[in-house]
Amino acid sequence: MSAAPEVSPAPLAASGDARRRVGGFLRRGSMFLLLALLIAVFASAEPAFLGLANFMSVLQAVSVVAILAVGVTISMAVGGFDLSVGAVAASSVMAASYAMVVWRLDAAETVALTLAFGLIVGLANAALIVLVGVPDLLATLAMNFLLTGLQLIPTAGRSIATGLILPSGVSANGAFDPDFLAIGRARLSDVAPIPVLLMLAIGALAFVLTERTRIGRLLFAVGGNEIAARLAGARTERIKTLAYAISATLASLGGVIVAARVGRGDVSSGASLLLDAVAGRTSSARSSERSSLACSSTGSPC
Repeated sequence: MSAAPEVSPAPLAASGDARRRVGGFLRRGSMFLLLALLIAVFASAEPAFLGLANFMSVLQAVSVVAILAVGVTISMAVGGFDLSVGAVAASSVMAASYAMVVWRLDAAETVALTLAFGLIVGLANAALIVLVGVPDLLATLAMNFLLTGLQLIPTAGRSIATGLILPSGVSANGAFDPDFLAIGRARLSDVAPIPVLLMLAIGALAFVLTERTRIGRLLFAVGGNEIAARLAGARTERIKTLAYAISATLASLGGVIVAARVGRGDVSSGASLLLDAVAGRTSSARSSERSSLACSSTGSPC
């Protein structure tokens, strides 16, 4: 009676490895595959969809959300969650408009003041979380509600534009600086909008920071295992403070772009930016988790 032929495990192992590789590729690139499919569908329905003008229009529409998503990504890299980015952006719209219409500051002064405002909010969030020990969700949510209410006080809930009647009865007759409006409306060589260029520059800087620098590796190390990172010598408090400061400052930059694009301070601006930014951040979630796990598994600050 002949024995049954033995099956070599090598082909089975190779087949299993190939399936795992294909599955991993599909999981990592599923969002980009879906995006490519949507582009193909829209292009087949309307050939002008692939035109350069429409491409730049789409990028300009998502530029503010992308900038805020970068900030949310950095805050989540340290194991936190900045829920105040939408309110910071909306308050920055009001602050920039108020500075130009009421205080009559020029473009450079307004941008500097607004970014400083965002930085202060980020440091306040970090102080509540790092020094006081308030959970990040509670601290940033409280800041969200606080800013949402405070931005209504200077104008009694009115939108800011030339001719605004202040609560004191004085008319604000300042105007938006053309150089400031250029931030949201100008195009480089009549092709690339300035907000798109800012989005690309910030995205590139964030990539270099998180993937090519020691600080970036420390961000993921703190998010992966804060205790291990601290024992390995990382100054976790400073790293978390840096993350929240960057997040709020980028949110204020998004507010500057919105104010420059609209040319007025709208009290309802930024209402949906938080959810949009969190949704935009999802595309980078898997890479962040992989980097975080890699750092935490070694128990070192990377």
